Amino acid sequence: MRLIIIDGLDGSGKSTQARLVKKRYLDRGETVILREHPSNDNPYGKKAKNALLGRGKVNKIKASLYYAMDVIRSVRKYQGKADNIIMVRYLMGVAYLPYPLAKILYHFFTLFLPTSEYMFFLDLEPEESLGRMSKRDETEMFENMDDLIKVRKKALKLAKDWNIIDTSGSVNQVQRDINAILDELG
Repeated sequence: MRLIIIDGLDGSGKSTQARLVKKRYLDRGETVILREHPSNDNPYGKKAKNALLGRGKVNKIKASLYYAMDVIRSVRKYQGKADNIIMVRYLMGVAYLPYPLAKILYHFFTLFLPTSEYMFFLDLEPEESLGRMSKRDETEMFENMDDLIKVRKKALKLAKDWNIIDTSGSVNQVQRDINAILDELG
């Protein structure tokens, strides 16, 4: 089973690329489960999403806690149920917390959540991220320049063993970059 993780800055194209990776493996006759977090099909995901739409420290903590529970639920429920499991927004949710805590929690979660060589961090300059997100209907608490700069810096420190993909180019270019790595890994 391949565990493919697609994470990255807001507006970096995570959902788009996850759908393209899913299609790649479906076209090969393989089974695929695609999970995006926070998800709408369970109370943890719904509570995480509601907290992300709020403001203040309490909502930041609630969002992180419920987000982690949503991811853990997905892993427990779907691990081993398909040839490929694609997780969108997985471990990098901790990058929204203060760095010392983010680093501790990242390493803690990697002790009991599976990781793989198929981990992709979709990177994007914060200015471009904000520009892409300006087209959305809802605004989450971290969708501002200061938070995006901080989150990107923390996430890149944490993602040192990940495949870092520059998503400033076209959707097709990003897809080619991801596919080249997937081809290499097999």
